[in-house]
Amino acid sequence: MFSPDSISILISSVLGLALAIPSNTCIVMGNLDIIRKKGKLSPSDVIFLGKGIVNILLQCVLSLQGMLFVFSSAVFYLRQVYVFLNISGCFLIYYSFWLTFWLSAHYCTSITNLSYGFFIWIKRIVSNFLSHLLFLTALGILFVSIPFFWAVYAECPLQSSENSTRASEIRFHEMFSYFMPVTILGVFLPFFLSLLCLVLTLSFLLRHVWRVKNNDSGSTRPTLQAHVTALRTIFFLLLIFSIFCMSQVILFFKNSLLLLVIWNLLLLSPLLEATIIFQASNKLRRIILRRFWTRSRKNTET
Repeated sequence: MFSPDSISILISSVLGLALAIPSNTCIVMGNLDIIRKKGKLSPSDVIFLGKGIVNILLQCVLSLQGMLFVFSSAVFYLRQVYVFLNISGCFLIYYSFWLTFWLSAHYCTSITNLSYGFFIWIKRIVSNFLSHLLFLTALGILFVSIPFFWAVYAECPLQSSENSTRASEIRFHEMFSYFMPVTILGVFLPFFLSLLCLVLTLSFLLRHVWRVKNNDSGSTRPTLQAHVTALRTIFFLLLIFSIFCMSQVILFFKNSLLLLVIWNLLLLSPLLEATIIFQASNKLRRIILRRFWTRSRKNTET
């Protein structure tokens, strides 16, 4: 018999496969349709396309982890399987975090129009070389992640009982020396950079609204719906970001209930990100609705 914990993990794994993969596939196909019609994607659409591909792969890895944990824990804890799934999962999660930062940077530089040299440089880079930048980011994360997991899970020679304590201490220091750079570069750096972009964008919009509200010239007030959508998108993506950070902290407290809740949320995170992307992109919503509408009309006619 399965335990309630195993049943909840299994339900989240199957639900993720059933909903997250079709949703993110729609995001990918919608952006490919934009490329086919217009020949070029905007920076935000390029990042949405990358998010969709990463979320499809990440959902497969996370659901495979959950199902192996429920049905065959012996296979789940095999060294080769465990290392492969963890390297793949963490690489995709870290890359998704950096995609969140580049989306936040694009929104920030597009909305705020700050005149500082650094923001002008970021805006130029994101506008002209985003595809190259995303490729180099993936290479950098892969270069940083693999040595950490190799150091943690690589087989080590058998130690005598007298030296076991000393060997464990040396192993811990080696693991920690790899863990900190990976965590800083893969989690903390993109998180705080994205948070900075969110704060700058929000403060700029608040100042802008205050100036328009106190403007006596009688000019019409511009709509800020697109800016509010951008802020909402960054906020919710950072919220998913925070769930992963919480899961890493809870590991040290060994709270099984909280860890179960966080694991289920992680299993559903690709679906949540797909929902956030759909609310952020009017073009994707129109394309998907048009496709479903034409397909339903064909079915009714036949």
